[in-house]
Amino acid sequence: MDLDRLRTALRAGRFEWRRHVLVRLAQRDILQTDVLEVLDIGEVIEDYPRDRPFPSALFFGVIRGMALHVVAAHDPEEDRAYIVAAYVPDLEQFEEDFRTRRRRR
Repeated sequence: MDLDRLRTALRAGRFEWRRHVLVRLAQRDILQTDVLEVLDIGEVIEDYPRDRPFPSALFFGVIRGMALHVVAAHDPEEDRAYIVAAYVPDLEQFEEDFRTRRRRR
């Protein structure tokens, strides 16, 4: 996924929230502005170039003192971003840096 194009699409307002993510944000007390900030300045910690229908990536950022993961996809033909998921990572699945997945035992 082309990170610059994704961020340009987001800044230009060419993005959609998937319905599922909006429900989860409300349940988890995560603000839409938090998610957009992670996508704007956060770090890509996993890349999913084979995701369908569009390549996606997992972003990490710390917003308002809270670690946050966001998954976003980008449609290169339409130059449109899709916000797929957002959650607070947990130590069962991630190391203390919240960037590295724990190995399954």
